[in-house]
Amino acid sequence: MNLKQLSELLELSQTTISRALNGYPEVGEKTRQRVLEAARKHGYKPNSNARKLATGRAGSIGYVLPVGHNVDLDPHFVEFLSGMGEHALTREVDLSLTPAPRERETEAYRRIAASRSVDGVYLSSMRNDEQRISLVRELGIPFLAHGRALEPADGYAFLDIDNEGAFHDAARLLLQLGHQRLAFINGDTDFAFAVHRLNGVIRAMKAHGLPVSALQHHSAAMNEENGYRLAMALFRDADPATRPTGVLSASMFSTLGIVRAFNQLGMRIPDDVSIITHDDVFPFLKPESFSVPLTTTRSSIRAAGARICERLVNIISGKEAAHVQEIWPVELIVRASTGPAPAERRIVRRRPAEAAE
Repeated sequence: MNLKQLSELLELSQTTISRALNGYPEVGEKTRQRVLEAARKHGYKPNSNARKLATGRAGSIGYVLPVGHNVDLDPHFVEFLSGMGEHALTREVDLSLTPAPRERETEAYRRIAASRSVDGVYLSSMRNDEQRISLVRELGIPFLAHGRALEPADGYAFLDIDNEGAFHDAARLLLQLGHQRLAFINGDTDFAFAVHRLNGVIRAMKAHGLPVSALQHHSAAMNEENGYRLAMALFRDADPATRPTGVLSASMFSTLGIVRAFNQLGMRIPDDVSIITHDDVFPFLKPESFSVPLTTTRSSIRAAGARICERLVNIISGKEAAHVQEIWPVELIVRASTGPAPAERRIVRRRPAEAAE
């Protein structure tokens, strides 16, 4: 079925049908659903070239993909992209990746703007000194940020999770369990999410009257090898009387290495050390599958990818006009990897004997 036949069937103009299929806000929701249902029923597929000419849109959203010797595509990005792709399929939108090294990133955005190869872009891995926001504004490219830059903080649309609140709650749980010496194996603090997480831990410690110096903080890319290396540095030669009793980890991948280090050092979870990690809800890496099920802060990065796609398409179509700043709360899921600090545990064990006396 072609557009003319669909128009005659529904007794709607071809313009109305085209606008309904492309998400224009001036088409009512009832009409849009009627058009979409008929298009599905009769197998109508718009011609992509004709649609581009008619609407002035490319039918694609883009991302400048960082590449280079010091850049690794980690599973977080792959999972996020899977969520985007799943939603893009439902909206008949393509995803376009433009690879560029960090030093040629500006050139890549200028090339995208000049070619009009995409209708909008999403920005991720927001940096402390974020330059891309002003650049894409200058170029007139619709955009949505995944995460918040430290500066600027206002005037742009984003989706983020409550990183500070998540790690505040995680640290508070350890402190409530009697842990006075904490370690935090964080992500790279060149990126804003890691700074927000560190701020949450520090806020919890201050609320419990502990100095920031009581926290051993390490920042690195979130992978198994860094988790192992940093955990070994923290615990291998440390005095059991002064080493951390509670560990916070920024990622399940870092935690793989941390747990490997604990096993090699003969440290038991949670008898010798408690651990809380962040879970992006990977289908292939579940906290319940560890030998000791992990207490986690949890938020699905795949769901975030789908939501970013949904909102960016709405921004491009004009359905979302305001600079909506969306922050998702993060769950704290308590499992077996957290328990009372070792000193507190020894006191509990003495009480029955003391009562007998």
